[in-house]
Amino acid sequence: MKPSRLFTASCVALIVTAMSFALRGGAMGAWTAEFNLTNEQVGWISGTAFWGFTLAMVFGGPLCDALGLGRIAGLAFVGHLAGILLTIFSWNYWSLYLGTLLFGIANGSVEAACNPLIATLYPDNKTTMLNRFHVWFPGGIVIGGLLAFALGKLGLGWRVQFGCLLVPLAIYGLMFFGQMFPKTERVQQGISTKGMFLACLNPLFLLMVVCMFMTAATELGPQQWVPAILSNAGVSGLLVLVWITGLMAVGRQFAGVFVHKLSPLGMLLMSAILSALGLFAMSRMSGSMLFVAATIFAFGVCFFWPTMLGFVNERFPATGALGLAIMGGAGMLSAGQMVPLIGHFYDKGIAARMPAGADLAKASADIQAAAGLETLGKVAAMPVLLAVIFLVLLITVKKEHPKAA
Repeated sequence: MKPSRLFTASCVALIVTAMSFALRGGAMGAWTAEFNLTNEQVGWISGTAFWGFTLAMVFGGPLCDALGLGRIAGLAFVGHLAGILLTIFSWNYWSLYLGTLLFGIANGSVEAACNPLIATLYPDNKTTMLNRFHVWFPGGIVIGGLLAFALGKLGLGWRVQFGCLLVPLAIYGLMFFGQMFPKTERVQQGISTKGMFLACLNPLFLLMVVCMFMTAATELGPQQWVPAILSNAGVSGLLVLVWITGLMAVGRQFAGVFVHKLSPLGMLLMSAILSALGLFAMSRMSGSMLFVAATIFAFGVCFFWPTMLGFVNERFPATGALGLAIMGGAGMLSAGQMVPLIGHFYDKGIAARMPAGADLAKASADIQAAAGLETLGKVAAMPVLLAVIFLVLLITVKKEHPKAA
């Protein structure tokens, strides 16, 4: 077993996950036109990736100990390959839907295997190393976003762009191949399966699951729509997405500094406040000023996902792979509902600005921009609520991390 190789392979697998997120965001406008779909329908296609992720986490997480982390990683490889090919050769709504679902299952399998793998490889530095692993979610979005932007300028469509995913897929498949995977930390510590399930019933753990619904929806819902919405607001939506995720990648690389200075709950409170401010600012700005609002938003959502996972696994280690799977699954399930919900409010906002019975597809760029930015502003309500919850927890929850649930 080579820990550094397993860690690097996990990062490349997460790059594939993230690149698909960026490429899908860039393709949503093309799908609307090519397959004659509404924004809400495209939202349901993209949302499938999130709840497919949830399926893999919910079923794969508890099976990590029984099947082994290596087999779950192998499932991710097969799912990614199938999802890429079906998406490239899709011909209608349902083929896109199924291809995106397979992508989601593969993406969830990556997280189901790699989060407990990294927690096991680095038991004394979980939050920092999980943040470094999750650098490659925004990092992969940067790669995918720049790739989509460049290939689009060259006149190469979304099918060619999705084909590029086969390169990092082959890399992480070869890096994982033949490697010995460790048993999970929970198994090594001798905690029973019953003990793992009981640990997941702790009230604070359950509250963090509820918070994960909101943190993930705040982070992933708006990001999936940024390319489509902001492209009508005087900037390249893809470049704004690249800017947001690039800042997130840099922030997560230096997460250890913030963990030691603020504590995980302090980081989460700061994240909620900045996320709300960023979304509110985005709903009020246009043109180049959107990059300013996007910067605030980026530093807000930067630490949400990995810090939520790190806090829960450090405070409740007995929850093991199941706890991480529940958290990740809750997050993606929430994001899967948020993406079509944003699409729904986007359509309503456009309809409210046009004559009754008018074709929404013929709305001007100004109308689409106004409706989309207004919709992003509505999402700000969630991080406001999160800020209240995290402030109460910061005041009431002891700073030390108990060794048992």
